[in-house]
Amino acid sequence: MDGELASLADRLRALPPSCGPVRLIAVDGHAGSGKSTFAGRLAAALGDVPVVHTDDLATHEELFAWSERFRAQVLEPLSRGKTARYGIYDWVRGEFTEERELATAPVVLVEGVGAGRRSLRPHLACLLWMELASEHSWERGQLRDGPGLSAFWSGWIPAERAHFASDPSRPYADFLVHQGQMGYEVLVGPSSAP
Repeated sequence: MDGELASLADRLRALPPSCGPVRLIAVDGHAGSGKSTFAGRLAAALGDVPVVHTDDLATHEELFAWSERFRAQVLEPLSRGKTARYGIYDWVRGEFTEERELATAPVVLVEGVGAGRRSLRPHLACLLWMELASEHSWERGQLRDGPGLSAFWSGWIPAERAHFASDPSRPYADFLVHQGQMGYEVLVGPSSAP
């Protein structure tokens, strides 16, 4: 396992709970920055903890307007030590098609663009920011998704810019995560800097 990842996992386990009995950890960054991959690796380093993907809560019409859904379906139950149940949006069919259960756990990760938003920060034990410039992230995302989603990306990029202009996450990050060829480098974030 990546040494930085193991060290980060130890730090996160040592944090006090932030949402009822749960340490809620956000992984935020630009689309295409590697959040999902990193969150999966971090979840494994933490002992296979659950990961909530904000892509499951967002919709075509509400790319960033999922805060209330997240609060009602995830935050409120977890804060009471109860199992959360949240809808999973099917991006092909354009509707919520299934429901997922999320039992309370010592650590739960939430990953996605905007996961460190203002309305979630009071419930977070830690905010991690994937440190990759927006232009590089978007280029990676478009290569990943292929030409079939170019129309989606032409709408996504201005929507993401608008979201972070009105509700930036990076200034509040506890740690900045750089993805390298040999693993991850985790640096103290702006919110923890002296």
